[in-house]
Amino acid sequence: MYILECQDSLYYTGITWNIETRIEQHISGLGSKFTKKHGIKRLCYVEEIPNLLEAREREKQLKDFSRKKKEALFNVNITL
Repeated sequence: MYILECQDSLYYTGITWNIETRIEQHISGLGSKFTKKHGIKRLCYVEEIPNLLEAREREKQLKDFSRKKKEALFNVNITL
């Protein structure tokens, strides 16, 4: 599960088995209609979820997050 920031500052949330390949697809314009239209600026967030059903549920959950809540998720700093 991943979140991209688009060129116009909108966020795109998706799931994939291979993040590197998927990012290349988005960059080349083959990833999705949304990112083809809005472009991509950067990868903001990646969350590994081993089960496809759980990944789809998490994707749906994050798509419903407000912009502020998504940005808080990106900015979590873990101190050991």
